Amino acid sequence: MDINALQTRLGHTFRNAALLQQALTHRSHSSLHNERLEFLGDSVLNCVIASLLFDRFEKIDEGDLSRLRANLVKQQSLYEIAQHLELSQCLRLGEGELKSGGFRRPSILADTLEALFGAIFLDSGFDVAYSVIKELYEPIIETVDPKTLGKDAKTLLQEYLQGKKFSLPQYNVVATHGAAHNQEFEVECSIPKLDIQVYGTGGSRRAGEQAAALLALAAVQAALENSPSLPRKSRQRTTQLKLAGIATFQPDAPENKSEDTRKSVKQSRASVQQEQEQESLLPDSDDPTKRVTQSKSA
Repeated sequence: MDINALQTRLGHTFRNAALLQQALTHRSHSSLHNERLEFLGDSVLNCVIASLLFDRFEKIDEGDLSRLRANLVKQQSLYEIAQHLELSQCLRLGEGELKSGGFRRPSILADTLEALFGAIFLDSGFDVAYSVIKELYEPIIETVDPKTLGKDAKTLLQEYLQGKKFSLPQYNVVATHGAAHNQEFEVECSIPKLDIQVYGTGGSRRAGEQAAALLALAAVQAALENSPSLPRKSRQRTTQLKLAGIATFQPDAPENKSEDTRKSVKQSRASVQQEQEQESLLPDSDDPTKRVTQSKSA
């Protein structure tokens, strides 16, 4: 791809072609390279993305806005945009970087894209740089989920379980493989209440936990989505008779009972009270004129 094709993809034609050439030059190529432009472009990019997010998400707080911005301007995001622009075909690299495949390296492509943003800012001002960055990022921002973007697998799993009122997952290192300087950790993630037990591996304990958490999250979501919803059992009021000095009666039937039911209830109450009075009045051995009530357990 030639320089003109790149400018078409960017949506900006440079008035100062030297700025574009410098932005595409890696330090391995010559002393007039793109690192200063990269520094400038990084600041311009952060400002534009902050403005776009501020306008797009009106109800999220500063912390979530910062998290979203950090993930949109990180190396991987820049690398993917650079790939879309086919930027690797326009890089100016030294012989060593060319032989080692530097034109495919994410860090070089991401830095070059930031240098391009800085060069556009110097060439035509902030408004033009804003328009170019907005055009590249708007399709991405439209698909962003502010609740999940930038959160690692362990955080997402924890928040999902808490939202469903389940206890937190348990992580255990079950095995390590390889030499001491190049170990691989096998980590178990278990959620006993859902009978879920998965294993993840990584170059560190943290990486293993993240891998296991990602598998567990998928397993939990599948388990809860596929499980049939259980109907709620209605609580039927049952007749209860408690004798603890006071007799209480809770009928099953609704308030609009028939006359026969009302009579039956009254007779039951009278019978219970009469029996209670007869059995609970006993003479006192010290004072025959007094009566004491002996509690009868229900």
